[in-house]
Amino acid sequence: QVQLVESGGGLVQPGGSLRLSCAASTNIFLFEVMAWYRQTPGKQRELVAAHPRVGSRKYADSVKGRFTISRDTAKNTVDLQMNSLKPEDTAVYYCKAERVIGTATDNYWGQGTQVTVSS
Repeated sequence: QVQLVESGGGLVQPGGSLRLSCAASTNIFLFEVMAWYRQTPGKQRELVAAHPRVGSRKYADSVKGRFTISRDTAKNTVDLQMNSLKPEDTAVYYCKAERVIGTATDNYWGQGTQVTVSS
């Protein structure tokens, strides 16, 4: 069973930075896409950034130029560097991994890590 464990969340002031890390229990080369999502109470989980194994990284418009996703196959991690944080970035951040086997896609989620941007 694949496990994803997020770390790095916390409280930060507006304009500050945080780096989230997601550690996978298996070789992340197996995953077509690794991504970060976020969710606030009463809202749907939304894509923040995605890093496909092949192809260009994708970012939500609200984080472009501020967040950077990176994938390290040697460490089996996917990180999210978040700069110039805003109060509206406050959310629970989740790591997701997608594995394609034939025509089926298996999705794996981490347990989430809280990010709070507040003065």
